[in-house]
Amino acid sequence: MKYFLGSSPKWFKLVMIFFLLVNIPISIFVPHVGAWLFIAEFIFTLAMALKCYPLQSGGLLAIEIIALGLTSPESAYHEVDQNLEVVLLLVFMVAGIYFMKPLLMYIFSKIFTKIKSKIGLSLLFVFLSAILSAFLDALTVTAVLISVAVGFYGVYQKINTSEESHDAIDKKELTGETLEQFRSFLRSLIMHGVVGTALGGVCTLVGEPQNLLIGERLGWDFVAFFLKMAPITLPVLFCGLLTTVLLEVTGTFGFGAKLPSIADQIIQGYTREEDAKRTSQEKYALKVQALAAILLILGLALHIAPVGFIGLALIVFQTAFIGITDEHQLGHAFEEALPFTGLLVVFFVVVAMIHDQHLFSPIIHWALDQSPESQPGLFYLANGFLSAISDNVFVATVYIGEVQAAFKNGIIGREQFEHLAIAINAGTNLPSVATPNGQAAFLFLLTSALAPLINLSYGKMVKMALPYTIVLGGVGYLMVRVLL
Repeated sequence: MKYFLGSSPKWFKLVMIFFLLVNIPISIFVPHVGAWLFIAEFIFTLAMALKCYPLQSGGLLAIEIIALGLTSPESAYHEVDQNLEVVLLLVFMVAGIYFMKPLLMYIFSKIFTKIKSKIGLSLLFVFLSAILSAFLDALTVTAVLISVAVGFYGVYQKINTSEESHDAIDKKELTGETLEQFRSFLRSLIMHGVVGTALGGVCTLVGEPQNLLIGERLGWDFVAFFLKMAPITLPVLFCGLLTTVLLEVTGTFGFGAKLPSIADQIIQGYTREEDAKRTSQEKYALKVQALAAILLILGLALHIAPVGFIGLALIVFQTAFIGITDEHQLGHAFEEALPFTGLLVVFFVVVAMIHDQHLFSPIIHWALDQSPESQPGLFYLANGFLSAISDNVFVATVYIGEVQAAFKNGIIGREQFEHLAIAINAGTNLPSVATPNGQAAFLFLLTSALAPLINLSYGKMVKMALPYTIVLGGVGYLMVRVLL
């Protein structure tokens, strides 16, 4: 008991042991119920991410799922194979962003010192995240946001914990309420940013992996996809930005915290110090990183290669021209993403179980049996709910496959096929912000090194995402019902 799951609370260890024991008889005698139980337990391990990293607790559940025959290693491997591009993205792109940290800190420290309005900063984070996610990738944008927030938190804590005295800074002011306010400030900006990735990701063919899948099935190119989705996505984007302003003005749902004046002082001081002591070698490195950033944007926007390959090219380009050739220096870049990559593979075991046990099939068949006018709205709601508890890429894959089969079999016409495809895309992208497991970017943030630093738990993420879930999900549903 002492060593099982390490320093996790004893109650959590006992709950996990209970789960592992009770799953055996239920899964043997009632596999369908056992599968739903495993989903609930896996979501519980994600919710407890700050008590125990979900790779261990969720991984034990995944091993048991395969051992009990609810899915097979082959099915799990198939899910990984289907999502290999996401796995490569995490391994290489996040490491590529690691080498760009000095440039990111330089840019964002300038932004933080120039823009004093919290509402202005929040809107900038949402809008930039939306634009970048529409053309690049939500996980890449989230990796940038995490790097920036970790960087600023590190600057703050470096002064807080150092034994040196700093002019005009009373270190007693850096703890207690001021530290909590600074954490709350960073939490709100990061949450605005990751919601922005969902707002932008729904708009374009390349915004999310499932968009590309849906576009391919319908034969839509980049422009056609954008135009088909625009009547729904653009009103949602506008309402999302309006929600950002209202949350910051009212200070509700964990938003509204402003940058403490002493933290602002520290960031301004850090910016001046860094500018003053920057060597010619560091200035050269910034230029290389800036060129790498331009090449990254061009490479992703033009889709010259899978995202993971572009990330690997980014690593090679930056390290080769900056002169980082030591293996141990390179190793640090991969530390952030690899635990999450392992967790994602564990997650695919759960997804494989959902597929093999046909857990979503009854909902799909029921929706297809309804009247054509009500089908888009029902598909939107079903996709939103299932994406929030499982994985939006998987849900979209299952639903678009069933709808395409219905179209080929003459059950629905081409126009209805397009309407349902639009509803599926909107449903898997918008209401799925309700939980961290609904969006890969949210899950990445929850399990990142940043989450414990700013006290961002599963519960806080759900609470902070709730107003966005209501607005994005509600407006999306309204537009689907009215337009389709």
